[in-house]
Parts: sequence; C-alpha cells; structure tokens
Amino acid sequence: MRSRHALIIEDEILIALEIEELLKEQGFASIAIADSPLEALDSALKKKPDLITADYRIVDGTGVEAVKMIMAHLGPIPVVYVTGHAKALDGQEEGLVVQKPIRPNILAGAWQHALQAA
Repeated sequence: MRSRHALIIEDEILIALEIEELLKEQGFASIAIADSPLEALDSALKKKPDLITADYRIVDGTGVEAVKMIMAHLGPIPVVYVTGHAKALDGQEEGLVVQKPIRPNILAGAWQHALQAA
C-alpha cells in the first residue's frame, strides 16, 4: 500500500495538530497544514493530498473556497469538513461534515467513508 498524504486546512494550530495526530494514527505518512485558501492551494500543488480536512472559517476565506480552488487544479479529492460551523456549510460543500469538538472515532469513520467513496 502506498503512503498516503493529507492536507489539513485549519487556522487554529492546536486543532490542526490534534487532527494531524489522529491522521497519523490512521496510517497517513505525511501531512501538510495550511491556514488560508492560497496556502492550501500552494501546498496541494506541491504534493497532491489523498485526503483533505477543512475547517469552514479560516484566514482570508473559507475551507470551501480552498477546496474548490484545489479541485479546480487537481480534480476530485476526498474531503472531510471539520468545523464548528456546520450550518454554514449546508448545501455548498461536497464532502462529509464532522462537528467540533472533535471526537476521534467519528472523525476516523468519516475519513474511512470519504476514502472508500472516492
């Protein structure tokens, strides 16, 4: 099995680090963290992620904007939105939504589902 790479789009570093730790436990070999749409796009273009996790509200925009920019360049990528603003995502996202505060088993299940659906 090839090593998997994830991109975490999150502007709260402690949450980003928590997600990173959970992804490593799930077998992801490399992880990038970005806190704005442009940084996320730059990161994804350098190394295409196998999975993206994105918060809704981030620096200079939203996770939805970041994901749309990335997919415009790289095509479909499994996405899990990890947010305290799930209502703001209604109808505008493609991907699963996991509500903050993060529950590791819920997040792990969402990743598995997103990757299998891809």
